[in-house]
Amino acid sequence: MTDAVQRMLEQLDPGARPPLENWDPPFSGVIDIRIAGDGRWFHEGDEIVRFELVKLFASILRYEDDRGYVLVTPVEKWQIEVEDAPFIAVAMASRREAGQDCLFFVTNVGDEVCAGVDHPIVLRSEAGHSKPYIHVRDGLQARLSRPVYYELADIAVEHGGRSGVWSSSQFFSL
Repeated sequence: MTDAVQRMLEQLDPGARPPLENWDPPFSGVIDIRIAGDGRWFHEGDEIVRFELVKLFASILRYEDDRGYVLVTPVEKWQIEVEDAPFIAVAMASRREAGQDCLFFVTNVGDEVCAGVDHPIVLRSEAGHSKPYIHVRDGLQARLSRPVYYELADIAVEHGGRSGVWSSSQFFSL
C-alpha cells in the first residue's frame, strides 16, 4: 500500500476531490487506521504527522451505513476506526454568499462549508452534555472545536423561544 499511497500523493491536486460517489469497490477488510477524538490520525498506533498524507486519506473517506467509516479507492475499500467525528471545525467566519449571510466553517483538513440545508449544525447529547457538529460531506461530520463553539455562542440570537444562529436563511438551535 505504501507505493500506491506515494503515487496518489504525487498526483494529488490540492483543489480536486476524488469522485467517491462513482467508486464502489469490494470490501477489502479492516485497516489499523484510527482518527482520535481530537482529530489526529494514527496508523498502527503511530500518529500520521505528514499533513499531506492526512489530507489524502481524508479526501477518500466516507461513511457507509453498513460499514461505518471507510477509505475508498477505485479498487479498495478499507474500514477504519473513528472515535468521535472524523474532522474538527477549527475556524469560523461570517460572510455573504449569493445574497445571504453565511457562517463558514473550516476543518482541520481544509474542508470549508457554509452552514445551511446541505450542511446543518446539529447538537448530539452524550453523558449529559451536548456537542456541536456540522455535516461536511459524504456522511462525514466535523465536531466544532471549543473556541469555534464559543464564537458561535457569542453571536447567538433568540428565535421562537430558542437560542441559536442564522446561516443561509436557516436557523440552527444551540
